[in-house]
Amino acid sequence: MAAQFFNVVVHREDGNRDLNGLCAGFEMKNWRKEQLVDYLMDYIPEFALTYSELESIDARDIRRMLRNAATAIYNSEKYKNRGEFGELLLHAVIRELYNTIPAISKIYYKDGPNETVKGFDAVHVVCHDDDLELWLGEVKFYTNINQAINDVISEILDHIKRDYLRNEFIAITNKIDARWPHANKLKKLLDPNTSLDMVFDRACIPVLLTYDSKVIAKFDKNCEEYIEEITNEFNQLYERFVEKISDNVPLTVHLFLLPLKTKADLISCFDERLKQLQCI
Repeated sequence: MAAQFFNVVVHREDGNRDLNGLCAGFEMKNWRKEQLVDYLMDYIPEFALTYSELESIDARDIRRMLRNAATAIYNSEKYKNRGEFGELLLHAVIRELYNTIPAISKIYYKDGPNETVKGFDAVHVVCHDDDLELWLGEVKFYTNINQAINDVISEILDHIKRDYLRNEFIAITNKIDARWPHANKLKKLLDPNTSLDMVFDRACIPVLLTYDSKVIAKFDKNCEEYIEEITNEFNQLYERFVEKISDNVPLTVHLFLLPLKTKADLISCFDERLKQLQCI
């Protein structure tokens, strides 16, 4: 089993709100930008392909499937403003830390080339005996954390309204792969005849926020001073988030904070690797 990539510097649980303050780490006096991108590459197939496609892969298909997955995520020069990078990050984080299972590949169902995918940024489940816990994710892949907090809370409040949820559940149901082992259970949970109260009892919202961090830019190794400063930063941001979201969201919210050295450098590195993957 591979070692966990992210270092969970801070973990807090306060009722139905919790925090995981994450760090990609340092190596040889550099923030692990390249290593983070390499790590994300491993998740591209399951992020971008359907369950049936993944099940059908054999040795002869690997290169073609990887190329198709990379193309599905990105084939535009306007990559700086796109959301797929953040969605892939969220996918990887909740897969690694909570062992979630992707329910649908939203990227696979993009309406056309270079179009972003609307709705929740991730649709995963966690199996608990015979029940499914539904994870409806939101991500803000930003440079400014205050803007990220404000925008994501506004979006969450919109997305938990009855009409929005019902429309989104229809869209999700239509995208569930019939061969996926949990297809029938999830379809039943999302059925219009199932009360939203019952859905809320079995659902949570993972929220991933990224931002350019002065603390990350200040350090080049994982030392006591770094841990102290980034811990303080995480706690302050978490308290700001919880204060703003208050009791307006009747679901468990898992907040993941991922500070970056710079978003621009990370996107540039990711863009280069993704283009290489498209050419294999």
